[in-house]
Amino acid sequence: MSPNFRDLHNGDFPFIMANPWDIGTAKLLASLGFKALATTSAGYAFSRGLPDGSVSFDVMIQHCREIVGATGLPVSADLERGKGDSPASAAETIFAAEAAGLAGCSIEDHTGDSAKPIYDFNHAVERVAAAADAARSLKKDFVFTARAENFLWDRPDIDDTIRRLQAFEAAGADVLYAPGLSDIGTVRTVCESLSKPVNVLAQPTLTLHELDAAGVRRISLGSKLATFAYGMIEKASREMLDDGTFGFARSGMAFSRAQALFTKDG
Repeated sequence: MSPNFRDLHNGDFPFIMANPWDIGTAKLLASLGFKALATTSAGYAFSRGLPDGSVSFDVMIQHCREIVGATGLPVSADLERGKGDSPASAAETIFAAEAAGLAGCSIEDHTGDSAKPIYDFNHAVERVAAAADAARSLKKDFVFTARAENFLWDRPDIDDTIRRLQAFEAAGADVLYAPGLSDIGTVRTVCESLSKPVNVLAQPTLTLHELDAAGVRRISLGSKLATFAYGMIEKASREMLDDGTFGFARSGMAFSRAQALFTKDG
């Protein structure tokens, strides 16, 4: 039986929520023991040869259905800004996510407009409140995550980020998330400013035990596994083209392992 998604946020130790970008990576990650999965907007866009932010909402929802159907694990979705800019569209995003079989999703305060990347404070809070109301109206439990995107858009204003997260919490979000935090002191400050579970994006500068001590309850990987895979393919290609060798093949998954993994039901 798959774990209850909400209960994972209340454990004694933070859990890592891995981010597959297709059915194969979802099945692989599930086989390795992760307790929950989440989609990655960037990883999926890259797999289609597109930049992050360019996949339509309807196409992303269909992708979510595929990831949900690939394993028995709870899946949360990175739905970027959702169906549109209005509070009503934020609520519609939640209804579409639930219909896709998702256990939760996140909505950002990033506008999608590089000239004005972050929604005004009041508008951002209204969107979160509408999404939270929609999540509470569902017949099944749904974990709604509200994201404050300042640090990903060259606005490293921790005071404004905390103000937004506190307002999102008061508006009814279940989990709070400010991607891009890279030092443990800032992470601790964010966690101490909130009472609901905090998600942190994994960084090479942070460790699981440090994040636990800081108060983090959930850790996600975003596009990091996808970009790691692309990086390894690039490295292997450079070895072949520049050196004329094929040593990279020693590090690959055995064909028999992949065959067995994808032969299994579910």
